[in-house]
Amino acid sequence: MGKKSDSFQCQSGFSSPACMASEVAPGYFDPLAVDPAQARDVARWRKSERIRLREARKQVATAARDDTAKALMAGLRDVLRHRGDGSGKLTVAFYWPIKDEPDLRPLMQELFDSGVDIALPLVETRAAPLVFRRWTRDTRMVRGHWNIPVPPPEAPVVHPDVVLAPLVGWDGGGFRLGYGGGYFDRTLAALSPKPFAIGIGMQSARLPTIYPQPHDIALDLILTEDGVQVESEARDV
Repeated sequence: MGKKSDSFQCQSGFSSPACMASEVAPGYFDPLAVDPAQARDVARWRKSERIRLREARKQVATAARDDTAKALMAGLRDVLRHRGDGSGKLTVAFYWPIKDEPDLRPLMQELFDSGVDIALPLVETRAAPLVFRRWTRDTRMVRGHWNIPVPPPEAPVVHPDVVLAPLVGWDGGGFRLGYGGGYFDRTLAALSPKPFAIGIGMQSARLPTIYPQPHDIALDLILTEDGVQVESEARDV
């Protein structure tokens, strides 16, 4: 994080060392981010929270992480059962698990076998919306951006009906704290029609707020191992 001046030391008792939460108080916070100093404070706070939440996730025992993944897959099965037009013609964009994220690949394979089209996101252009390419059990994965396995260039590009977004943190407004690249927000803003966006994360990663900025897009639903936590008004896929 680097050396902090006295004015940036957290005095409010929050867990993050450079949290800026006392400066980003409800009476001061402007969601339109007109004040550039406030936007910088929010960015610093988010960086600190990412570090804290990722470290906490790293400490979760393997058995507990497996139980979390199983609970998430059970909840996701139920959610997806009510999406689409009943014909089973649904395209769901999963994600390849990294950085101690719950592993949902068994459900990805199960849904593929049941006739659901599966896609995976990849970065084709930096600082641009994600591209979704079709995945099958026979797909020969290649290393993509950040060394994440992705479908090869010859895999068809698809427009997902449902997009799963991994959460580092989340809040009751349906806003997502991700890894800081802005790719999912950029993608949701660009896709038309907009897919149904489901945040996947841990209950312990809930925050009072992420201090949403103008570029942040609320998810349609947030799912944790404890079930659905946030749900917008239902939209047809």
